[in-house]
Amino acid sequence: MRRSWAEPYRIKMVESLRITSRAEREQAISEAGFNTFLLRSEDVTIDLLTDSGTGAMSDRQWAAMMMGDEAYAGSRSFYRFEQAVRDHYGYRHVIPTHQGRAAEHILSRLCIRPGQVVPGNMYFTTTRLHQELAGGRFVDVIVDEAHDPDSEFPFKGNVDLAKLQRVIDEHGPSNIAYLSLETNVNMAGGQPCSMENIRAATELCHRHGIAVYLDATRAAENCFFIKRLESGHQDTALADILLEICSCTDGCTMSAKKDCFANIGGFLALNDDSLAEEAGNLCVVYEGLHTYGGMTGRDMEAIAVGIAESVDEETIRARVGQVQYLGRKLIEAGVPIVKPIGGHGVFIDAATFLPHIPRGQYPAQALAAALYVDSGVRAMERGAVSAGRDHVTGQEVFPPLELVRLTIPHRVYTQAHLDVTAESVIVLYEERENIVGLRMTHEPRHLRFFQARFEPANCGAVLRRPAGRAGRPVPEWELSRGAWI
Repeated sequence: MRRSWAEPYRIKMVESLRITSRAEREQAISEAGFNTFLLRSEDVTIDLLTDSGTGAMSDRQWAAMMMGDEAYAGSRSFYRFEQAVRDHYGYRHVIPTHQGRAAEHILSRLCIRPGQVVPGNMYFTTTRLHQELAGGRFVDVIVDEAHDPDSEFPFKGNVDLAKLQRVIDEHGPSNIAYLSLETNVNMAGGQPCSMENIRAATELCHRHGIAVYLDATRAAENCFFIKRLESGHQDTALADILLEICSCTDGCTMSAKKDCFANIGGFLALNDDSLAEEAGNLCVVYEGLHTYGGMTGRDMEAIAVGIAESVDEETIRARVGQVQYLGRKLIEAGVPIVKPIGGHGVFIDAATFLPHIPRGQYPAQALAAALYVDSGVRAMERGAVSAGRDHVTGQEVFPPLELVRLTIPHRVYTQAHLDVTAESVIVLYEERENIVGLRMTHEPRHLRFFQARFEPANCGAVLRRPAGRAGRPVPEWELSRGAWI
């Protein structure tokens, strides 16, 4: 018999959620241009848009914030933050930033010369843009299994060593800025890298004098998968696995809004003395003094505690466990999702979910909008809209994966919230022919998925009401407009 499990924490404070009607949601999504990023949070019931800065901080983090030193220079909070990074990630130098993309910006300006290529295990939106703005060109060297949502390969975040070698042979080591290595690869569905592959990829690069920089945003979750799936690590502490990953690389960028459970913040960590000095100088130019980098002392105190909590075995087990719970419910109902289930969210295969919607009508964007209309659950598109346009030709890019991401914020939602989410997705799948495609009406120049606007391709609503029926089942909390039945 399978035994139930409970999250290793209890609720100390609650935040009220507004329960909206379908009519209210239809109006809200229309006013938002059918882009879930443009919805007002007060109109969202269950917010699975992202886990970036949306997690619940612990009592220890809130207590630490009261100790924040807000001195402009030399804040003691910075030195506590710096020591926490050194202890758990192992790098010598720590440059604070207001969030992860600021660290990407500084690293790209320092390490990329115009015309160089930047191989990586699948792109991430902001990372690739900063590389391109610095004059670089991203080249995907992830394993082929990462592009197949049905592949059960356990380490779909791995670098394909043969692809990487071909890039080195074709361009020459001097024309390669660095290997951009991401753990728990987001755009692949939260898929991990194996320790064996991390070692092999970094050894190959270092043999050719090529630096390796880690996107450590979800490295702690990646450690959990290594411990669970890779032989030789079952008895190794997550903290030690994290140090081993980082020891292979030359530095990292970090969004502390994910694994570190903070609402804001990040850092760039480096081992090279001269590069770190230049990075600190750019921090002063773009972020703030090198001992706060756009963060308050309170932020740095919360991150320092969050770093230690991020390698707590039960904390990460429960975090990944919530994702697994939601993913299994969808698989059991036949909903097509990326497999294996990832570490920070469940990724719906929107192209398979909505085969009647052509890629040029953005099925993932349409599904995310329809999910909101049905239940008030906010999700995120991770497909053609996120991929954007080729920075050379200007043509739209249609990646192999057209996904909707249901991201689980750290320590925020209960099993009941996940049940409501699953039920809504399943109802939509059963009546998927009622979802219509979208056309883009406004396209920003960069990172269009944040601010683009759409309208239904066939006019009317993105989610049509089922013909000949009074309507689909709605959550009981909507029927009662806030009172549980």
